[in-house]
Amino acid sequence: MAVEGGMKCVKFLLYVLLLAFCACAVGLIAVGIGVQLVLNQTITQGATPGSLLPVVIITVGAFLFLVAFVGCCGTCKENYCLMVTFAILLSLIMLVELAAAIAGYVFRDKVRSEFNKNFQQQMQNYTKNNDTALILDRMQEKFECCGAANYTDWEKILLTAKRVPDSCCVNVTQGCGTDFNVKAIHTQGCVEKIGVWLRSNVLVAAAAALGIAFVEILGIVFACCLVKSIRSGYEVM
Repeated sequence: MAVEGGMKCVKFLLYVLLLAFCACAVGLIAVGIGVQLVLNQTITQGATPGSLLPVVIITVGAFLFLVAFVGCCGTCKENYCLMVTFAILLSLIMLVELAAAIAGYVFRDKVRSEFNKNFQQQMQNYTKNNDTALILDRMQEKFECCGAANYTDWEKILLTAKRVPDSCCVNVTQGCGTDFNVKAIHTQGCVEKIGVWLRSNVLVAAAAALGIAFVEILGIVFACCLVKSIRSGYEVM
C-alpha cells in the first residue's frame, strides 16, 4: 500500500510537470517566433548561426509539446513503453538544449559580427526602402543609438557630415537630424548598445533555462520511478 500511495503521488506530480512542459513549449515557440521577427528586421536571409537560432528554439518547443503529450498518455494509461519513450525523449531534449547553449557561447562573437555587418547593409537601404528606414528608426529610438559603430556611419549613407536620421535625436522632432548639434543626438552605435542590452538580459535567460532544466530533470526522475513501479507489476490506481 505504501508503494501504491507513493506512485499515486508520483503520477500527480507528473501531471503537474507535464502541464509545466506544455507551458514551456508554448513559451519557447513564442520566443522563437519573436526572435525570428527581430532577425527578419535586422539580418539578411541566409543559413547563419544567428538566423538558425529561432528555428532551433521553435523546433525544441514543438518537440517538447509532443513529448509532453506522450508523457501524458503514458502516465494516464500507465504504459511501460510510452513512459520509457517519454524519459528518453526528455533526455534528448536536455542534450539538445545543452548543445544549443554551448553553440551560443562558442558563436557569440560570430553572431555579433554578423549583426554588425547586416546592420550596415540595412543602413545602405535606408534611403531606398521605406520599410527598412522605419525599422532602423524604431531601433535607434528604442535603444537610443545612432548608426552601427557611431553616428558618423551615416555620413557615407546620407552623403553629408551634418545630417543623421531624426531618430538619432535625443528629442525626436521632424528635421532635428539636419545641421544637428552633437549634444542633441545619441552618438553611440546601435551594435554596442544592443550588445549591452543583450548581456544585461543574459542572467534572466540563464535563470529561466536552469529552471526549465530542473523541471525536465524532475520529469525524468518521476518517469523512471513510474516505469520501475509498472515493471515491478504494481497496479497504480
